[in-house]
Amino acid sequence: MRVLVVEDELYMAEAIRDGLRLEAIAADIAGDGDTALELLRINTYDIAVLDRDIPGPSGDDIAEHIIAAGSGMPILMLTAADRIDDKATGFALGADDYLTKPFALRELVLRLRALDRRRAHNRPPVREVAGLRLDPFRREVYRDGRYVALTRKQFAVLEVLVDAEGGVVSAEALLERAWDENADPFTNAVRITVSALRKRLGEPWLIATVAGVGYRIDTPPATGPDRG
Repeated sequence: MRVLVVEDELYMAEAIRDGLRLEAIAADIAGDGDTALELLRINTYDIAVLDRDIPGPSGDDIAEHIIAAGSGMPILMLTAADRIDDKATGFALGADDYLTKPFALRELVLRLRALDRRRAHNRPPVREVAGLRLDPFRREVYRDGRYVALTRKQFAVLEVLVDAEGGVVSAEALLERAWDENADPFTNAVRITVSALRKRLGEPWLIATVAGVGYRIDTPPATGPDRG
């Protein structure tokens, strides 16, 4: 999951970003409306977390932009206000959820996962392919009934590949979906992570490398040496 956090209090934005990273959720932060609009233009996000009161275009303006774009991206509003009228206004704009400051990071994570589950309601909560069982909410992976311990980044990469349902995912797309905007586009982190993930899952190899294109989940599992 990749989230855009729009919050003008830098310490809070960074605390949210760092906390979400510990939950294997990549997060980019924007401190004002103009930066948020620019990030939305160049990146793809699963969920937007919007503070209503920010410099430049307001959180409400950003919400209207997201809805007008027709992406179906869920919106979670943040606000210090706890008045019913404020919440009603946010929901009327098209917000999917509302969280009043101060809040516990754990509650934010639970709400984000609920929104992501709702967004992907057409996919089964637990995905199974080629003997692989991936539970995105328990953060667990099994291969032919054997539990596979993965790092947060390995899990995030595997989740993107499984979601592709056998389609090829480029290294650039993996970098965009499983890392945040601070990732170096010229890094070899994707290749290293995929190679380590392939070895963690064990033989026969489940992740195939499509030369010059990207990676995909093999069905049935691929065989042969690590080609990544």
